[in-house]
Amino acid sequence: MGKVLDEWLGDVQEFVRSKLPHLVLVAIIAVALSRLLQLITARMIRIAEQHAASHSHVSQVKTLAGVVRTTGHAIIFAIVSLQVLAAVGVNMAPLLASAGVAGVAIGLAAQNIVKDVLNGTLILIEDQFNVGDVITVAGLTGTVEAMTLRKTTVRGGDGTLYVVPNSQITTVANQSVDFSVATINVSVDFSANPDKVLALLTQIATDVRKSEQFREVFLAEPQILGVDAVKGSQLIFPVIFKTRATQQYGPIREFQRRVRLALEENHMLPGDPYRVFTSFVAEGPDRHDPASVPPPGYTLAPPRDPTTIKPEETNPFKGD
Repeated sequence: MGKVLDEWLGDVQEFVRSKLPHLVLVAIIAVALSRLLQLITARMIRIAEQHAASHSHVSQVKTLAGVVRTTGHAIIFAIVSLQVLAAVGVNMAPLLASAGVAGVAIGLAAQNIVKDVLNGTLILIEDQFNVGDVITVAGLTGTVEAMTLRKTTVRGGDGTLYVVPNSQITTVANQSVDFSVATINVSVDFSANPDKVLALLTQIATDVRKSEQFREVFLAEPQILGVDAVKGSQLIFPVIFKTRATQQYGPIREFQRRVRLALEENHMLPGDPYRVFTSFVAEGPDRHDPASVPPPGYTLAPPRDPTTIKPEETNPFKGD
Protein backbone atom coordinates (compact mmCIF):
# COMPACT_ATOMS: atom_id res chain seq x y z
CA MET A 1 0.00 0.00 0.00
CA GLY A 2 2.84 2.34 0.84
CA LYS A 3 4.45 1.62 -2.53
CA VAL A 4 1.23 2.52 -4.34
CA LEU A 5 0.94 5.75 -2.40
CA ASP A 6 4.53 6.59 -3.27
CA GLU A 7 3.84 6.02 -6.97
CA TRP A 8 0.73 8.19 -6.82
CA LEU A 9 2.66 10.91 -5.05
CA GLY A 10 5.36 10.73 -7.69
CA ASP A 11 2.81 10.97 -10.48
CA VAL A 12 1.21 13.99 -8.82
CA GLN A 13 4.57 15.67 -8.43
CA GLU A 14 5.41 14.96 -12.08
CA PHE A 15 2.02 16.32 -13.17
CA VAL A 16 2.42 19.48 -11.08
CA ARG A 17 5.99 19.99 -12.28
CA SER A 18 5.64 19.35 -16.01
CA LYS A 19 1.97 19.45 -17.08
CA LEU A 20 0.14 21.76 -14.70
CA PRO A 21 1.96 24.91 -15.88
CA HIS A 22 1.02 24.02 -19.44
CA LEU A 23 -2.65 23.61 -18.50
CA VAL A 24 -2.62 26.87 -16.54
CA LEU A 25 -1.15 28.67 -19.55
CA VAL A 26 -3.80 27.11 -21.82
CA ALA A 27 -6.56 28.20 -19.43
CA ILE A 28 -5.20 31.76 -19.29
CA ILE A 29 -5.02 31.95 -23.09
CA ALA A 30 -8.55 30.52 -23.38
CA VAL A 31 -9.96 33.08 -20.94
CA ALA A 32 -8.13 35.89 -22.73
CA LEU A 33 -9.43 34.78 -26.12
CA SER A 34 -12.96 34.46 -24.74
CA ARG A 35 -12.82 37.98 -23.30
CA LEU A 36 -11.39 39.34 -26.56
CA LEU A 37 -14.16 37.65 -28.52
CA GLN A 38 -16.82 39.17 -26.27
CA LEU A 39 -15.25 42.62 -26.59
CA ILE A 40 -15.16 42.37 -30.39
CA THR A 41 -18.79 41.27 -30.70
CA ALA A 42 -19.95 43.90 -28.20
CA ARG A 43 -18.05 46.52 -30.21
CA MET A 44 -19.77 45.35 -33.39
CA ILE A 45 -23.21 45.76 -31.79
CA ARG A 46 -22.32 49.18 -30.34
CA ILE A 47 -21.14 50.49 -33.73
CA ALA A 48 -24.28 49.16 -35.41
CA GLU A 49 -26.52 50.85 -32.84
CA GLN A 50 -24.73 54.17 -33.36
CA HIS A 51 -24.60 54.19 -37.16
CA ALA A 52 -27.33 51.83 -38.39
CA ALA A 53 -30.16 53.37 -40.40
CA SER A 54 -32.84 50.97 -39.15
CA HIS A 55 -33.60 48.68 -36.22
CA SER A 56 -33.66 45.67 -38.56
CA HIS A 57 -30.00 46.22 -39.44
CA VAL A 58 -29.12 46.30 -35.73
CA SER A 59 -30.96 43.00 -35.30
CA GLN A 60 -28.96 41.48 -38.13
CA VAL A 61 -25.67 42.63 -36.60
CA LYS A 62 -26.72 41.19 -33.23
CA THR A 63 -27.56 37.87 -34.90
CA LEU A 64 -24.22 37.78 -36.68
CA ALA A 65 -22.36 38.77 -33.49
CA GLY A 66 -24.11 36.00 -31.58
CA VAL A 67 -23.10 33.45 -34.22
CA VAL A 68 -19.47 34.62 -34.14
CA ARG A 69 -19.40 34.55 -30.33
CA THR A 70 -20.96 31.08 -30.09
CA THR A 71 -18.71 29.62 -32.79
CA GLY A 72 -15.61 31.14 -31.22
CA HIS A 73 -16.45 29.82 -27.77
CA ALA A 74 -17.08 26.34 -29.23
CA ILE A 75 -13.67 26.34 -30.94
CA ILE A 76 -11.90 27.55 -27.78
CA PHE A 77 -13.67 24.91 -25.65
CA ALA A 78 -12.75 22.15 -28.11
CA ILE A 79 -9.06 23.14 -28.12
CA VAL A 80 -8.91 23.37 -24.32
CA SER A 81 -10.64 19.99 -23.97
CA LEU A 82 -8.10 18.34 -26.25
CA GLN A 83 -5.20 19.86 -24.28
CA VAL A 84 -6.65 18.67 -20.97
CA LEU A 85 -7.25 15.14 -22.24
CA ALA A 86 -3.72 14.94 -23.62
CA ALA A 87 -2.30 16.22 -20.31
CA VAL A 88 -4.05 13.54 -18.24
CA GLY A 89 -2.70 10.79 -20.49
CA VAL A 90 -5.73 9.95 -22.66
CA ASN A 91 -4.77 8.44 -26.02
CA MET A 92 -6.11 10.97 -28.56
CA ALA A 93 -5.64 8.90 -31.72
CA PRO A 94 -8.77 6.67 -31.36
CA LEU A 95 -10.81 9.62 -30.12
CA LEU A 96 -9.85 11.82 -33.06
CA ALA A 97 -10.51 8.98 -35.51
CA SER A 98 -13.97 8.39 -34.04
CA ALA A 99 -14.70 12.10 -34.06
CA GLY A 100 -13.66 12.26 -37.71
CA VAL A 101 -16.00 9.43 -38.70
CA ALA A 102 -18.86 10.94 -36.69
CA GLY A 103 -18.18 14.33 -38.26
CA VAL A 104 -18.35 12.88 -41.77
CA ALA A 105 -21.62 11.09 -40.99
CA ILE A 106 -23.18 14.17 -39.46
CA GLY A 107 -21.94 16.32 -42.33
CA LEU A 108 -23.53 14.04 -44.93
CA ALA A 109 -26.81 13.87 -43.02
CA ALA A 110 -27.00 17.59 -42.26
CA GLN A 111 -25.44 19.09 -45.39
CA ASN A 112 -28.60 21.08 -46.17
CA ILE A 113 -28.49 22.64 -42.70
CA VAL A 114 -24.84 23.53 -43.24
CA LYS A 115 -25.76 25.16 -46.58
CA ASP A 116 -28.58 27.06 -44.88
CA VAL A 117 -26.25 28.41 -42.19
CA LEU A 118 -23.50 29.38 -44.64
CA ASN A 119 -25.90 31.10 -47.02
CA GLY A 120 -27.64 32.83 -44.12
CA THR A 121 -24.29 34.12 -42.88
CA LEU A 122 -23.48 35.53 -46.33
CA ILE A 123 -26.92 37.19 -46.52
CA LEU A 124 -26.28 38.93 -43.21
CA ILE A 125 -22.73 39.95 -44.08
CA GLU A 126 -23.62 41.27 -47.56
CA ASP A 127 -26.81 42.94 -46.29
CA GLN A 128 -28.86 41.57 -49.19
CA PHE A 129 -32.16 42.38 -47.47
CA ASN A 130 -33.47 43.41 -44.07
CA VAL A 131 -36.53 42.72 -41.94
CA GLY A 132 -39.40 44.77 -43.39
CA ASP A 133 -38.15 44.75 -46.99
CA VAL A 134 -40.39 43.61 -49.83
CA ILE A 135 -38.50 40.90 -51.70
CA THR A 136 -38.95 38.08 -54.18
CA VAL A 137 -37.07 34.88 -53.29
CA ALA A 138 -37.60 31.31 -54.48
CA GLY A 139 -40.53 32.51 -56.62
CA LEU A 140 -42.31 34.05 -53.60
CA THR A 141 -43.02 37.76 -53.07
CA GLY A 142 -43.74 39.31 -49.70
CA THR A 143 -42.45 41.26 -46.72
CA VAL A 144 -39.59 39.85 -44.65
CA GLU A 145 -40.87 39.26 -41.12
CA ALA A 146 -37.92 37.41 -39.58
CA MET A 147 -34.43 36.22 -40.45
CA THR A 148 -32.19 33.58 -38.93
CA LEU A 149 -29.10 31.81 -40.17
CA ARG A 150 -31.19 28.84 -41.30
CA LYS A 151 -34.39 30.35 -42.69
CA THR A 152 -36.14 33.51 -43.86
CA THR A 153 -39.81 34.14 -43.08
CA VAL A 154 -41.79 36.02 -45.73
CA ARG A 155 -45.40 37.26 -45.40
CA GLY A 156 -47.27 37.28 -48.72
CA GLY A 157 -49.73 39.92 -49.83
CA ASP A 158 -52.68 37.64 -49.01
CA GLY A 159 -51.41 37.00 -45.48
CA THR A 160 -49.78 33.66 -46.21
CA LEU A 161 -46.61 33.05 -44.20
CA TYR A 162 -43.77 31.44 -46.20
CA VAL A 163 -40.71 29.84 -44.56
CA VAL A 164 -37.82 29.72 -47.04
CA PRO A 165 -34.61 27.80 -46.18
CA ASN A 166 -31.62 30.03 -46.88
CA SER A 167 -30.01 27.40 -49.08
CA GLN A 168 -32.87 27.86 -51.58
CA ILE A 169 -32.23 31.62 -51.89
CA THR A 170 -30.13 31.94 -55.04
CA THR A 171 -31.55 35.20 -56.45
CA VAL A 172 -32.97 38.07 -54.40
CA ALA A 173 -35.19 40.78 -55.92
CA ASN A 174 -35.32 43.53 -53.31
CA GLN A 175 -38.02 46.13 -54.01
CA SER A 176 -37.24 48.26 -50.95
CA VAL A 177 -33.80 49.62 -51.88
CA ASP A 178 -33.27 53.32 -52.73
CA PHE A 179 -36.25 54.00 -55.04
CA SER A 180 -39.11 52.54 -57.09
CA VAL A 181 -40.04 53.25 -60.71
CA ALA A 182 -43.65 52.77 -61.81
CA THR A 183 -44.98 52.98 -65.36
CA ILE A 184 -48.67 53.74 -65.97
CA ASN A 185 -49.94 53.09 -69.49
CA VAL A 186 -52.83 55.47 -70.20
CA SER A 187 -55.02 54.25 -73.07
CA VAL A 188 -57.02 56.88 -74.97
CA ASP A 189 -59.32 56.47 -77.96
CA PHE A 190 -57.90 57.11 -81.44
CA SER A 191 -60.31 60.01 -81.94
CA ALA A 192 -58.52 62.10 -79.28
CA ASN A 193 -55.93 64.71 -80.27
CA PRO A 194 -52.52 63.40 -79.13
CA ASP A 195 -51.20 66.90 -78.38
CA LYS A 196 -54.16 67.66 -76.14
CA VAL A 197 -53.78 64.31 -74.38
CA LEU A 198 -50.08 64.96 -73.75
CA ALA A 199 -50.81 68.39 -72.30
CA LEU A 200 -53.60 66.95 -70.14
CA LEU A 201 -51.47 64.09 -68.77
CA THR A 202 -48.57 66.44 -68.09
CA GLN A 203 -50.82 68.75 -66.11
CA ILE A 204 -52.33 65.89 -64.10
CA ALA A 205 -48.94 64.33 -63.31
CA THR A 206 -47.54 67.72 -62.26
CA ASP A 207 -50.52 68.36 -59.98
CA VAL A 208 -50.05 64.97 -58.32
CA ARG A 209 -46.32 65.64 -57.96
CA LYS A 210 -46.92 68.99 -56.24
CA SER A 211 -49.83 67.91 -54.08
CA GLU A 212 -49.40 68.12 -50.33
CA GLN A 213 -50.02 64.40 -49.91
CA PHE A 214 -47.31 63.17 -52.31
CA ARG A 215 -44.82 66.03 -52.37
CA GLU A 216 -42.25 64.14 -50.29
CA VAL A 217 -42.80 60.85 -52.07
CA PHE A 218 -41.46 61.78 -55.52
CA LEU A 219 -37.72 61.73 -56.22
CA ALA A 220 -37.95 63.16 -59.76
CA GLU A 221 -40.42 64.87 -62.06
CA PRO A 222 -42.91 62.56 -63.82
CA GLN A 223 -42.05 61.64 -67.40
CA ILE A 224 -44.69 61.52 -70.14
CA LEU A 225 -43.12 59.75 -73.11
CA GLY A 226 -45.73 60.54 -75.77
CA VAL A 227 -47.51 58.01 -77.95
CA ASP A 228 -45.74 54.74 -77.28
CA ALA A 229 -48.00 52.49 -79.36
CA VAL A 230 -51.10 52.48 -81.54
CA LYS A 231 -53.16 49.34 -81.01
CA GLY A 232 -56.31 49.29 -83.07
CA SER A 233 -58.32 52.28 -81.88
CA GLN A 234 -56.09 52.84 -78.84
CA LEU A 235 -53.33 55.35 -78.25
CA ILE A 236 -50.97 54.28 -75.45
CA PHE A 237 -49.27 57.05 -73.42
CA PRO A 238 -46.72 55.76 -70.83
CA VAL A 239 -46.26 57.89 -67.71
CA ILE A 240 -43.26 57.16 -65.44
CA PHE A 241 -43.13 57.94 -61.71
CA LYS A 242 -39.89 57.71 -59.69
CA THR A 243 -40.69 57.60 -55.99
CA ARG A 244 -39.26 56.44 -52.71
CA ALA A 245 -39.00 52.68 -52.36
CA THR A 246 -42.40 50.90 -52.20
CA GLN A 247 -44.28 54.24 -52.03
CA GLN A 248 -45.39 54.41 -55.65
CA TYR A 249 -48.86 52.94 -55.17
CA GLY A 250 -50.51 56.04 -53.67
CA PRO A 251 -49.47 58.42 -56.48
CA ILE A 252 -50.47 55.83 -59.09
CA ARG A 253 -54.01 55.52 -57.70
CA GLU A 254 -54.44 59.29 -57.41
CA PHE A 255 -53.12 59.83 -60.94
CA GLN A 256 -55.50 57.25 -62.42
CA ARG A 257 -58.43 58.78 -60.54
CA ARG A 258 -57.67 62.22 -61.93
CA VAL A 259 -57.19 60.84 -65.45
CA ARG A 260 -60.65 59.27 -65.32
CA LEU A 261 -62.27 62.57 -64.32
CA ALA A 262 -60.23 64.60 -66.83
CA LEU A 263 -61.18 62.36 -69.76
CA GLU A 264 -64.85 62.79 -68.98
CA GLU A 265 -64.46 66.54 -68.52
CA ASN A 266 -62.67 66.94 -71.87
CA HIS A 267 -65.07 64.61 -73.73
CA MET A 268 -62.39 62.01 -74.51
CA LEU A 269 -63.01 58.29 -74.69
CA PRO A 270 -60.72 55.83 -72.94
CA GLY A 271 -59.07 53.27 -75.17
CA ASP A 272 -61.03 50.13 -75.92
CA PRO A 273 -59.46 47.23 -77.86
CA TYR A 274 -62.94 46.17 -79.09
CA ARG A 275 -63.97 49.58 -80.40
CA VAL A 276 -63.58 50.08 -84.16
CA PHE A 277 -62.69 53.54 -85.41
CA THR A 278 -64.53 53.96 -88.73
CA SER A 279 -63.70 57.46 -89.99
CA PHE A 280 -62.47 60.89 -89.04
CA VAL A 281 -65.02 63.62 -88.35
CA ALA A 282 -65.11 65.96 -91.31
CA GLU A 283 -65.01 69.63 -90.43
CA GLY A 284 -66.34 70.77 -93.80
CA PRO A 285 -66.22 70.14 -97.56
CA ASP A 286 -62.95 70.24 -99.46
CA ARG A 287 -63.02 73.09 -101.94
CA HIS A 288 -60.55 71.27 -104.19
CA ASP A 289 -62.70 68.14 -104.37
CA PRO A 290 -65.93 68.80 -106.33
CA ALA A 291 -67.42 65.52 -105.17
CA SER A 292 -67.25 66.68 -101.55
CA VAL A 293 -69.19 69.91 -102.18
CA PRO A 294 -72.83 69.36 -101.10
CA PRO A 295 -75.65 70.34 -103.48
CA PRO A 296 -77.50 73.66 -102.97
CA GLY A 297 -79.87 73.58 -100.03
CA TYR A 298 -78.10 70.63 -98.34
CA THR A 299 -77.02 71.15 -94.73
CA LEU A 300 -74.15 69.17 -93.19
CA ALA A 301 -74.94 67.36 -90.00
CA PRO A 302 -72.99 68.68 -86.99
CA PRO A 303 -70.13 66.46 -85.83
CA ARG A 304 -71.10 64.06 -83.10
CA ASP A 305 -69.49 64.03 -79.69
CA PRO A 306 -67.63 60.66 -79.52
CA THR A 307 -68.50 60.29 -75.85
CA THR A 308 -72.20 60.11 -76.73
CA ILE A 309 -71.85 57.30 -79.27
CA LYS A 310 -73.42 54.12 -77.91
CA PRO A 311 -71.76 50.80 -78.64
CA GLU A 312 -73.50 48.45 -81.04
CA GLU A 313 -75.60 45.90 -79.20
CA THR A 314 -75.55 42.31 -80.43
CA ASN A 315 -77.93 39.58 -79.39
CA PRO A 316 -75.65 36.79 -78.12
CA PHE A 317 -78.32 34.14 -78.93
CA LYS A 318 -79.19 35.20 -82.46
CA GLY A 319 -75.96 36.97 -83.43
CA ASP A 320 -77.78 40.07 -84.78
